[in-house]
Amino acid sequence: MKEKFEELKRRLGEVADLSCASQLLDWDHQVLMPAGAAGLRAEESATLDRLTHERFTSDEIGRLLEDLRPYEESLDQDSDEASLIRVTRRDWEKARKVPSDLLGEMSHAAATALPVWVEARKNSDFASFLPCLERNVELKRRYIECFEGEPYDILLDDYEEGMKAPEVREVFDELKRELVPLIEKAKANPVDDSFLETKFPVEQQRALNTVILDRFGWDPNYWRLDEIVHPAAYSFGTMDIRITTRYAEDGLESLYSTMHEFGHGLYERQVDPALERSPLCSGASLGLHESQSRMWENLVGRGLPFLRWFYPQLQEAFPQQLGSVDVESFYRAVNKIQPSLIRVDADQVTYNMHVILRFELEQAIIDGSIALEDLPEAWNAKMKEYLGIDVPDDRRGVLQDVHWSGGGLGYFPTYSLGNVISLQIWGKVREAIPDLDDQFERGEFGALREWLGENLHRYGRKFTPMETIERVAGSSLDAGPYLHYLKDKVGELTGAAA
Repeated sequence: MKEKFEELKRRLGEVADLSCASQLLDWDHQVLMPAGAAGLRAEESATLDRLTHERFTSDEIGRLLEDLRPYEESLDQDSDEASLIRVTRRDWEKARKVPSDLLGEMSHAAATALPVWVEARKNSDFASFLPCLERNVELKRRYIECFEGEPYDILLDDYEEGMKAPEVREVFDELKRELVPLIEKAKANPVDDSFLETKFPVEQQRALNTVILDRFGWDPNYWRLDEIVHPAAYSFGTMDIRITTRYAEDGLESLYSTMHEFGHGLYERQVDPALERSPLCSGASLGLHESQSRMWENLVGRGLPFLRWFYPQLQEAFPQQLGSVDVESFYRAVNKIQPSLIRVDADQVTYNMHVILRFELEQAIIDGSIALEDLPEAWNAKMKEYLGIDVPDDRRGVLQDVHWSGGGLGYFPTYSLGNVISLQIWGKVREAIPDLDDQFERGEFGALREWLGENLHRYGRKFTPMETIERVAGSSLDAGPYLHYLKDKVGELTGAAA
């Protein structure tokens, strides 16, 4: 029986290698590839994804999984071996329902759409992107037909295993109910961030990103940092982590983008190496992944203890812009709560309204209650309703995110779920490391990094997302700690109890 298990691992290792090669093509497409190669890259990506799917869904892997049932039952269910068989069986049974040719078509369409989206976004031209979006939605509907169940639940399951749209809606309804009055309170008590309305040369930003990453604990032997239109993190195993950021002289968002993507990369970097080249070697879900990126970006990077260490270096890099601004003023500025157009630049409170908007639109897209050509109008109406903002153009509206160009419907809810989960985990972190603030003020982040590695990251996908949350946070999904944190933040910034 052990021989059959080793054969399963060997086959899964080949699948993992093919999958990494496919992801590497995507990274290259986003970061380095010349634009003229897009058509060829679409063919290459489609071929690799089709071959990966065929290799994984083979009858041979199915027979091995069946033969290994007695062996699986004899194992400790928390062991790597039992987890590998269990997760592989779940993935195999799901993947078998989808034709390989359909996966290839979806990959081809996504690769074709990406450069079209880049140009459409640059030119604020939704009409030029619409045919690609129509193709992606058509393919997603064909994908949904491969399964039984509610259409949006099927898409959501690809990113947040086991999660249902009504569960997400319950959490989001609670967020909307509590956040709308917080946003109004913050708008009535605005924070002065006028000193940030200046130019911050990109070269200094690049140098500061290196300072941050060095202290956070990245190792250039295993990590890369590159520039991209829409920041993202990529992992090709625990020893090859590639994160990206976006630079602009009119703000310092590149620093927070880098911290955000570091959180994603660290999760992948700290998975137990014993799980390498298997379905277990990645984060448990995108919600849990997002909890890590938002933790490093917001709970660490926008916290006063971190800034007490980092801000003097920021002032040294930008003496004319920040030399006369004290750290408390800068802290208030980078935590300012104010409705804005762009999700990735949004503050910690209004960010969730951006996500809820997309969640609601995606369901309307899938059930056909909104025509795709009417999407910009619907987007703009919800921005006005939820954030009181008029959208001036599609570049800063419906075209701002890359996700729909890649067919990533069902992805957006994981961002706010990650916000919620981050505070559940943060509570446990602070219990375990009572002097965390003092460490941050000294520029020391090793204790946090190691706690996360030991209590969350090393497990990879061994357990379901909900099981993982309960293991690390001691409770099921609960928006309470997150809302308490936001109310305290608003009270601190406005000088009044929230």
